[in-house]
Amino acid sequence: MADFDMRTADLKALNSLTKYPSIPTFHELDPRNGGLTETVTPFAGPVIGTEKVDGSNARIVVLPDGNYLLGSREELLYARGDLIGNPSQGIVASLRDVADALPGRRLPVDTLRVYFLELYGGRIGAQAKQYSTRGNVGWRLFDVAEVGELTERLTWPAQRIAAWRDGGGQTWATEDELQAVTVFDLTPRLFTIDGSELPADVAGMHAFLGERLPGTLVALDESGQGRPEGIVLRTPDRSVIAKARFQDYERTLNRRR
Repeated sequence: MADFDMRTADLKALNSLTKYPSIPTFHELDPRNGGLTETVTPFAGPVIGTEKVDGSNARIVVLPDGNYLLGSREELLYARGDLIGNPSQGIVASLRDVADALPGRRLPVDTLRVYFLELYGGRIGAQAKQYSTRGNVGWRLFDVAEVGELTERLTWPAQRIAAWRDGGGQTWATEDELQAVTVFDLTPRLFTIDGSELPADVAGMHAFLGERLPGTLVALDESGQGRPEGIVLRTPDRSVIAKARFQDYERTLNRRR
């Protein structure tokens, strides 16, 4: 197998391979009106609840040749050593020095690693003021994935890559492995409970959110307004993951009234 060379790699395929897949809602969305139904994502055994931070999905892609790429949720923005980067959402300006300082760690052959972070505050998104009204910016790590057999996967057609990615083809870090990452702060861990303790009804989950996360735990200064986005629910091995957002429950309950 030839050494990986970013200059000759299919960057469109690489971008697709390293995007973060959509997380389903804990209560299923009704495609007819966007509200929540009473059908839930089933969890068995321990469930970890983490704060869902409302910002911009960013990624640091560590490549087999030791280089890295920075990207937003949808596109790659910068490669290590570039003189100019895409300024979209301030991701490059915020994370370039962070990525430069990542400790060198040998990856398995033909494998890359992706650090997924939420960049928030500043002018990032409509809810930036919940974390700071002074323009401060922060980031939190929420997932890490590895993509193996890279040389082969980069030859796949776009539809196959998308199906593999959205079907959970990546090797995801377990909770213990995430806790071992010391170069980034994690999104706040709120609780670990048994899946049977999660409310099965929409009204019950709305109340649960308010009890477990009455205010954000990642405010960047005392000026932040403090309203949280919601909670991500995940098994320790990340085999099951779902999100519960305040706005989805509030919208659904308001419609029902």
